[in-house]
Amino acid sequence: MGEDGGRIYLCIDLKTFYASVECADRGRDTLTCNLVVADPDRGRTTICLAVSSAMKKLGVRNRCRLFEIPEDIDYIVAKPRMRHYMEVSAKIYSIYLEFVSPDDVHVYSIDECFIDATPYLALYHTDARSFARTLMDAVYERCGIRATAGIGTNLFLAKVALDITAKHVDDGIGYLNRERFRQQIWRHRPITDIWGIGPGIAARLAKYGAEDLMGVAALDEQILYRELGVTAEYLIDHAHGIEPCTIADIHAYEPEATSISSGQVLPRNYTYEEAHTVLREMVDSSVLDLVDRHVVCDGISLYVGYADDRRELARLGASGSARVTDSCGHVHTATGALLPGAPAAPGATRGGGTASGPQPGRTVTPPPAYREQAPAPHAPQAARDAVRARQAARDPEGASASAVFVGEHGRRTVRGRRAYGYAEASRKLGERTNSFKRLMARFDALYREIVDPARPIKRVNIGFGGLLPEEFATTDLFRDEAAEQAERDLAHAVIAVRDRYGKNALLRGTSYKPAATGRERNEQVGGHHA
Repeated sequence: MGEDGGRIYLCIDLKTFYASVECADRGRDTLTCNLVVADPDRGRTTICLAVSSAMKKLGVRNRCRLFEIPEDIDYIVAKPRMRHYMEVSAKIYSIYLEFVSPDDVHVYSIDECFIDATPYLALYHTDARSFARTLMDAVYERCGIRATAGIGTNLFLAKVALDITAKHVDDGIGYLNRERFRQQIWRHRPITDIWGIGPGIAARLAKYGAEDLMGVAALDEQILYRELGVTAEYLIDHAHGIEPCTIADIHAYEPEATSISSGQVLPRNYTYEEAHTVLREMVDSSVLDLVDRHVVCDGISLYVGYADDRRELARLGASGSARVTDSCGHVHTATGALLPGAPAAPGATRGGGTASGPQPGRTVTPPPAYREQAPAPHAPQAARDAVRARQAARDPEGASASAVFVGEHGRRTVRGRRAYGYAEASRKLGERTNSFKRLMARFDALYREIVDPARPIKRVNIGFGGLLPEEFATTDLFRDEAAEQAERDLAHAVIAVRDRYGKNALLRGTSYKPAATGRERNEQVGGHHA
């Protein structure tokens, strides 16, 4: 049947999707309209979720911060509307379904999908490039959203054609087969531009001199298996342009175990107590999801990513208007001597003052959460030392500076989100449950066990594993079955209210604390109904 079974795949990406939606809603084109998607209410240090193609041509990158945009550029700031973006994505998917069967589509993300075009080329008497153009034009004519596409003889080649070659051709459509792959991609650097290779894997490969896929193909496979484990199998195939998985295989896949997870990057550095508020909100939301799906879990996981004070303070100094909370819970509104390399007054402390008080010219005040409520007691020193010892064993480099890879997807640290230190652990529960009371108690214990109370927190992720139908919930003589059923009934009532009136219609008191993020996040994904 020829190379890769004679199949042809498309990988279609909607250009700067969030920004393109906002441009289209304003009757503008992403190629000519200077627009960024960001929440201006969070100040000038807020991250831009997307920037229009016109902004990219001016040198502005995705994921930059508002204050990093040159002052001589006039642009529109659009507040994120995640629910609307999801609705537009669903509309575009429905357009694809006018041309192809859902059995031949794999939705990869909100703005990207794979299509097995093989049977449709003969059906429509066309070639792959013309078929891709037909789909792209249909989306633009009906939604005002521009797209690019990759064409490949397998899923991997289609994705690489999209990510690398499509950006450098006039029609925005790239094509790769295995011969072209060896000619155009084998020597491409940085290797982090290749699908599935992040900075961490790239750093491991660099130890053996493999800085592109040609170098990977030349390495002894035993070295790769020793360094990367099972991931090496995929990497070896991809280094030779091979990908045996098909869309039919993806649709037929049934995982041995299922899980759900959620995570968020916090809007600023959070203290130990503030991050616990966010954790409680996240557990509440995820437990409602478990109840709604009528499943129970038998394991939990927690990841907490620490911030880096020096990095945050330098960012604050560059912005000139933001506020930052340091490791000690102090809020700084001017940086002065806090910036790396700046002189500090005698007796200066990490919190930004001196032993006798704040330095002149700098405002150091307790954050609102500390003024409005009594702070929870910190863990005893012995417990804090134990947390730090476990952290050091897991992450010897802690919050030290990391090497940076620069590629077409921007600057990223070699060690990814863990570059500035983290706490991470998972636990088997010894039971199967979807009770908020029981699961929150387990997360509380895990949080106290692994998280350093003295370090600022920037990221929180949680997970629930081993999902099974609700009828497999653990029962024993020591459990109050009536109370747990009453808790589930209450959860179903909350879900019903939220489904009808919006996610913010009924909330726990936790979501009204100053550090809570749930209400704002709910509004971004349709937390209220008109």
